[in-house]
Amino acid sequence: MFKRVKKVLLTVVLITGLSVPCNAAETGVKNLFENSLYGGLAGTLVGAACLAFTNTPSDHLNYIYVGAASGVILGVAYSLAQESKSLVALENGTFKVAMPTITPEFQAVDAKGHSVLMLKAELLSGRF
Repeated sequence: MFKRVKKVLLTVVLITGLSVPCNAAETGVKNLFENSLYGGLAGTLVGAACLAFTNTPSDHLNYIYVGAASGVILGVAYSLAQESKSLVALENGTFKVAMPTITPEFQAVDAKGHSVLMLKAELLSGRF
């Protein structure tokens, strides 16, 4: 029971304690890896914290794995949403296809006193 918990904690300590500093330029790939790593660590902590709410924590160690996987997925989704602005972008002569960023926008009140919420997404962007 405790051997398995010790192995998981030792793995987390080794992964976070033996990290090598990255001197790379700020790129989308670097941000993707950082956000997925931090998301995985945060998810692992949340999964481990959820063990406190169970009667037999040793039977629910999968909460840690599920939390880590969910954190990685959310980290990747956050990076992709942060990086992309439009569906198709033209950058340096190459086309880039990504998930567009959806931005809410309120319009002025009409004659009946209703305000309208409009969702806007860029489909094409580029420098000409």
